[in-house]
Amino acid sequence: MEIFIGTEADCDELGAREIVKQIKSKPDSVLGLATGSTPEGIYRRLVEKHKNGEVSFARVKTFNLDEYVGIPESHVCSYHYFMDTNLFRHVDIDPNATHIPDGNAMDLNAECRKYEEMIAQSGGIDLQLLGIGPNGHIGFNEPETPFESLTHVVDLTDSTINANARFFESHEQVPRQAVTMGIKSIMQARRIILVAKGAPKAHVIMRAIKGPVTPKVPASVLQLHPNVLIILDHDAASGLTDLSK
Repeated sequence: MEIFIGTEADCDELGAREIVKQIKSKPDSVLGLATGSTPEGIYRRLVEKHKNGEVSFARVKTFNLDEYVGIPESHVCSYHYFMDTNLFRHVDIDPNATHIPDGNAMDLNAECRKYEEMIAQSGGIDLQLLGIGPNGHIGFNEPETPFESLTHVVDLTDSTINANARFFESHEQVPRQAVTMGIKSIMQARRIILVAKGAPKAHVIMRAIKGPVTPKVPASVLQLHPNVLIILDHDAASGLTDLSK
């Protein structure tokens, strides 16, 4: 596990640079992408680098971690909308090469199986970008999610609903379920980059990086992956005292 600590701008630049490096080394890379406020700066940098001619997404495929259940793809809080607004519409990626779980599928369990099959058919994820929730979740894999889980439907915890309420007009509008890649799905990526910013993430980052590997802190499983980069701003890193690991 490699750990980088810097300013928020440093974190965004490094995250974008690592993704560009991956695409340049393999133009048909399969990227696993995340949503939320954490990766927004990374996506802005990627758009800038694309417009500057530094990177092309023409042969890239993407698979997003998750999507809410029961809201339209056009909803401003859907992850379809987020990805289109923050990245896809601004670069030269083929819309048919972008994949986000269908939270409105008639059969959600079938949708989960289909999503896993599409990832496998694409050759697996080369680089997976992650954030981390205040309870240690990655994707929407809440505490006590089995490490062997694949893409599945999850009931969101109160802490996750509360954390995401700021994106909705009211707490009541936050969906109570989501479709998410499972922990095993994430761990099968060849390289993983986790980004965390802000003092509220400091305690969970400490538990994820330095605590025991336990389903109680889903992100702690990353300690078992052979190729992980953790990118932290100074506030998120403030709970770490020993960076020897």
